[in-house]
Amino acid sequence: MTTTVLEQSPAITADWRDFVALTKPRVMTLVVFTGLCGLLVAPAPIHPVLAFTAILCIALGAGAAAALNQWYEADLDALMKRTRNRPLPAGRMERQSALHFGVGLGVFSVLLMGLATNWLAAAVLAVSILFYVLVYTVWLKRRTPQNIVIGGAAGAFPPMIGWAAVTGDVTLLPFLLFTLIFLWTPPHFWALSLFVRSDYANAGVPMLPVVSGPTVTRQQIALYTLPMAAAATAPWPLGLAGAFYGISASALSLLFLILSLRVLANRATDPAAMKPEKRLFAFSIVYLFAIFGALVLDRWLLA
Repeated sequence: MTTTVLEQSPAITADWRDFVALTKPRVMTLVVFTGLCGLLVAPAPIHPVLAFTAILCIALGAGAAAALNQWYEADLDALMKRTRNRPLPAGRMERQSALHFGVGLGVFSVLLMGLATNWLAAAVLAVSILFYVLVYTVWLKRRTPQNIVIGGAAGAFPPMIGWAAVTGDVTLLPFLLFTLIFLWTPPHFWALSLFVRSDYANAGVPMLPVVSGPTVTRQQIALYTLPMAAAATAPWPLGLAGAFYGISASALSLLFLILSLRVLANRATDPAAMKPEKRLFAFSIVYLFAIFGALVLDRWLLA
């Protein structure tokens, strides 16, 4: 008598750290900070508990969008060195778990925002999540080199959400902050994509350096820096911020422009020789933190 033993592969049990990794905590830091600054510069008081809840909702919403992005792009992530160790491509988590986690987190964040603050803030939060997942991740990223140009709007909503959570409306200043992040996103990501171009090429993602080459990408970085600098400094002449912010934004934007011109002058195609691009990418993160921090300090100085 022959006995047949059916072997079953063990179920994948994700660690709590894998769920944290799904939320892209390093990216979330900037999202939370800009949302917090939008809340702090709003011209109305808010109870500290409600302020904390609003920022928590922004963080949870950003985490939800990141989780759904990784659920949809698990195949792409597996092809790139920079992302292949994420929970899904590394095989530490089932895709269905990531989907349920992302949807649940997103729905919870929007409902909590609406109940704790107001439904306008909740609606803008919902739009930001859906825009990142449906417009950027599903529609644009695999189809066009303009993916990060249009899709960059998804990451520009947090200061608008923070402001709306306090005031229940959206006025010119939060719109300018949205515009600043929207225009900042392409040079920020294109600087990165220049020195990880092979990753995007291997994965078949039509980022600008892959489709049009380094020269065109460097030109676009320099061109986008000009309207970005204009949006950054606009609150000062419009009377929405004081001299401290205006001088800080002007100095930071000038440094950004100088670094972008150094990128423009670089002719290297080897990632090892792309030091100007790496410097610009690193500074672009500092730039946004510093711009928003200066706005909050300026508002406190004027108070």
